[in-house]
Amino acid sequence: MRWGLILGGLLTGLALVAAAVSLIWTPGDVVTLNIAARLQPPSVAHPFGTDHLGRDILSMVMVGARTSIAVAVVAVGIGMGAGVPLGLIAAAHRGGWVDEVVMRGNDLIFAFPALVIAILLAAALGPSAINAIIAIGIFNIPVFARVTRGGALPIWVLDYIRAAEVAGKGGVRISVEHILPNIANLLIVQGTIQFSLGILAEAGLSYVGLGAQPPIPSWGRMLAEAQTMVTLAPHVAVIPGLCIVLTVLGLNLLGDGLRDWLDPRLRVMR
Repeated sequence: MRWGLILGGLLTGLALVAAAVSLIWTPGDVVTLNIAARLQPPSVAHPFGTDHLGRDILSMVMVGARTSIAVAVVAVGIGMGAGVPLGLIAAAHRGGWVDEVVMRGNDLIFAFPALVIAILLAAALGPSAINAIIAIGIFNIPVFARVTRGGALPIWVLDYIRAAEVAGKGGVRISVEHILPNIANLLIVQGTIQFSLGILAEAGLSYVGLGAQPPIPSWGRMLAEAQTMVTLAPHVAVIPGLCIVLTVLGLNLLGDGLRDWLDPRLRVMR
């Protein structure tokens, strides 16, 4: 019984359900302020309490899940969409100048963390969720390029790849028909890991004011706004913090479980 995979799936599924439900319904309005009801503790009317502006924290958390997941999904999509082809190209030209250019370009991007890229974009275009997506997506490109290249290189020396080359198949066709299907499990697992890191990155960028801007709720900004009220109303900071921790934990458990399930060598060991 893969308890890690099950628990990870449940935690991840809970975050996804909360985000999906927030599209059509939330217990309260996340835009309307109610100063008279500020900093109320958890109750029947407000299961997670209210924040310093009287907004329902459960509603804020649900919409914040939508924001974090949307940013992470799009950023991972950007990273995978650009990084996987680059990794396949580098592996197909292993040892050549194309491989060298691609990998040195990846090293250059790695020199600029997502936070630095977001600061540069914010300085030029202003802080926003879109700029956070671009920053995290750019940082994900070399990650997927390296994973793809690392997984593809051992396959290129196998006999059936040599047979495909003798049969007249070009590098692009071999990469799509033979290489990519055999490294799909690596990319799926890496995708879940980058998804969790994307949520952390979005929370960090929002915490410093470079992510989603008001009135759009964000887990990171909820933490930033609550840091001065921890002793007065701990629930205002604890709840969004727990949401980040549990979601990231669920995605990491899901990634580990998928790795064990998809890798035939690990299945044999178990």
